[in-house]
Amino acid sequence: MLRPYRGHRTTRCGVSDRTRVGIVGAGPAGMLVAVLLQRAGIDCVVVERRDRSYVEQRVRGATVEYPVVELLRRHDLAAGLLATGAVEDRIEFRMGGRRYPLVYAPLAGGRTPYLYPQQFLVRDLIDAFLVAGGDLRFDTTALAVTDLEGDRPRIRLDSGAGAAPSELWCDIVVGADGEHGLTRAAIPRSASRTHEYQYDYAWLAVLAEAAPSSDSTVIAIHESGACVHVPRGPVVSRFYLQCPREDGRADWPDERIWKEIRIRLALDEPWLLHEGPILSTSSLRMRSLVCAPLRYGPLFLVGDAAHIVPPVVGKGFNIALADAEELALALVERFTGGTSARLDAYSDRRLARIWRAQEFVGRVMDLVNTPGPGTREAAYLHRVQCARLERLFASPAYGAAFLEDHIGWE
Repeated sequence: MLRPYRGHRTTRCGVSDRTRVGIVGAGPAGMLVAVLLQRAGIDCVVVERRDRSYVEQRVRGATVEYPVVELLRRHDLAAGLLATGAVEDRIEFRMGGRRYPLVYAPLAGGRTPYLYPQQFLVRDLIDAFLVAGGDLRFDTTALAVTDLEGDRPRIRLDSGAGAAPSELWCDIVVGADGEHGLTRAAIPRSASRTHEYQYDYAWLAVLAEAAPSSDSTVIAIHESGACVHVPRGPVVSRFYLQCPREDGRADWPDERIWKEIRIRLALDEPWLLHEGPILSTSSLRMRSLVCAPLRYGPLFLVGDAAHIVPPVVGKGFNIALADAEELALALVERFTGGTSARLDAYSDRRLARIWRAQEFVGRVMDLVNTPGPGTREAAYLHRVQCARLERLFASPAYGAAFLEDHIGWE
């Protein structure tokens, strides 16, 4: 059982530190938990294996759903987003050389999402935490999380530069270290179940130094495979190309990448695709994953450490921030109010929302990605896919239901 909060502060004892909450990972989920705990006067330490420059500059998703915009407003963390973010009022589908713009108003009822790159929000959260005196340790690798069966878990740390490993003793550990982090792996297999689904295709993720060719996300449905174009700021664009799972970078030289983007995004009307140097590419083996429960004793998982969704509509970032708020508020209630009811319900409450998001993402994956390219069934399946998109625009009720899940629900 957790001991009542009595104004505990991080203390140093030789090569060991003590704190209330140890947070592994300085991404958006970890930093939101840290800022909310700090504002409630609850001591926490954030450890991050990368340096600050890397964390603040790694390019990630940009769509901030309406409920997350409101979340940031509630906690006075939306200043940067509201000042420099762009209102997202539509998403554009393309098929057969035609545009299918899905305009949010009036179906969305005034629920406005924004385009604000994830790295900008991470920077805002880091600034807020450090300005208020937060303990954030970059270039510090969490080597292990131990003693999870008791009420005083430990995070074993390596600060590099030849320093001896140290330990951070906590009441609570927050695992916000992503899909490949160590916190989820610290949970015994007998105490957790991983639900996973592998898609039979991959996406080639392309980051280009090229001005966005549209001010909204564009999703093209094409017989050769999906193509997604997402603005990532004034001079950077992200593209995703559906491709076979076995393809590697060698199969996609720059010339082929731009050729396929042109073909799949093509319109039967004038339209300019901005091209430029390709900064990075990676092959995403598309999959969905949910770890249940999201807790093991004093260890709680948030964000990609707990669940993975394909990046087709930017859900992962938004689910992660909702996780973080719920966990932070539950911890504040436990440490300042003495009741653990909300904390005990954290996993069940979040899993209900996570599975709804998984269902929607699966539906969009079926809508967007061309099934079975190169097979005898491909032509038939592609026509089914086209009919599915046409229904989205023919039926106001179907369109409204789609937007409810796409923009986010309360």
